[in-house]
Amino acid sequence: MGDAKLGKILKEARLKMGLTQKKVAERIGKDPNWYSRFERGEENALQETRDAIFKVLKIKTSYKVS
Repeated sequence: MGDAKLGKILKEARLKMGLTQKKVAERIGKDPNWYSRFERGEENALQETRDAIFKVLKIKTSYKVS
């Protein structure tokens, strides 16, 4: 399972920027369905993928895979 807390942070940032899940997915080179599941905490991602998402959403963080 993924991280629902992180998903909430991502969703809030995405909505604040006026982006759809599809747009975020396109910018990181992932399938929109995968991104949707990741944002809901149903998927895991490599740290490099998380970093790409953080960059798109302009999230400055040290949120690391535990």
